[in-house]
Amino acid sequence: MTTTFFLMLCGMLAVTYIPRAVPLQLLSQRELNPVITRWLSFVPPAVLAALLAPDLIMKQGSVHITADNLYLLAAVPATLVAWRTGSFFGTIAVGMVAVACARFFGMT
Repeated sequence: MTTTFFLMLCGMLAVTYIPRAVPLQLLSQRELNPVITRWLSFVPPAVLAALLAPDLIMKQGSVHITADNLYLLAAVPATLVAWRTGSFFGTIAVGMVAVACARFFGMT
């Protein structure tokens, strides 16, 4: 049991670490094309949007874009803060305050 667990742990380490470390090592000494650098700058927001969008627009497996969708409503001021300030933590704080206010005032 212990050997199997150790081998599994080493395998998980390898498949997690190698795909991250190899490109970092290969590209760390090179100057990337500005087009590629600009394209790569869109990856984090795209991943974040892909993670958040289902929770914002789906409810119990179906699309729920209505006025009583608390998370979608809270996303509006949070999106505005993100767009205007570019602050990750400010965006999160505004979203949390919007949800708290909506719950406090009985919008859900």
